[in-house]
Amino acid sequence: MTYRNFPLKRYLFWFANEHADFRLPEIKSIVSLYNISLKWVEEPSAHPFWIVDLPNEDSARKIASRSVCLRRVIELWGHQKTIPALHQQLKEVPKDFWKPYCARNKSFKIKVETFCNSQSQREKVQKIETFSYLPFEGPVKLKDPDVVMQYIEYYGMDPNNRPTVPCEVFFGLVICKGQRDVIAKINLKERKFIGNTSMDPQLSLLMANQAKIKSGDLVLDPFVGTGSLLIAAACFGGYVLGTDIDYLMLHAKTKPSRKQDRVL
Repeated sequence: MTYRNFPLKRYLFWFANEHADFRLPEIKSIVSLYNISLKWVEEPSAHPFWIVDLPNEDSARKIASRSVCLRRVIELWGHQKTIPALHQQLKEVPKDFWKPYCARNKSFKIKVETFCNSQSQREKVQKIETFSYLPFEGPVKLKDPDVVMQYIEYYGMDPNNRPTVPCEVFFGLVICKGQRDVIAKINLKERKFIGNTSMDPQLSLLMANQAKIKSGDLVLDPFVGTGSLLIAAACFGGYVLGTDIDYLMLHAKTKPSRKQDRVL
């Protein structure tokens, strides 16, 4: 891997392990919405770690600002099939590359995650200590550091046939998070009014992304029901309106689907 001499920068898309079939359509829609040049380094697959090349960090942040499938976007500095190979790769990184991140006035921390495996906090600390050769001069800061490094071990997709060593390992700089928080924000449990057909919030947000809804768009749902699709559209800045043949539904006069609720 070449550092900083590449016309495109390499990133790791780390996805949540759910609704896997919607990852690619969502990313393609967001890339089209922002007219971003994205190159697949590896063909998208079922596993939650995709490697892509993007023009710059701003492009990565734009994608993450819309995606509800993404957990994090990481600027990829190391990727290998074995742990020793990853450490060797990082040791070969030019010293000048580290300067913006390792200055004395830059606090940092290294996060450890494993996929399809669990490890104790003690084991994670031991893994962090294996990166002691990195030229960090600033203080360690666990809360809100200036620089967050991410180390990931991927053990495959089958928990019943997990290997003893990881299939792949990744290391890089955390750039930003996806919009997973929005799913909780419009959770059905928090809604004042829902029905039996209210849509899963993540699916409604995925539909809004695939519709490429942006700030100022006018969005009409002719079969609005309890408004799940319009709520998602409004989250992305759309102006929403809807119609429905069911008068009682539109005026929230139907029998509530929650046992403890009453008709408004």
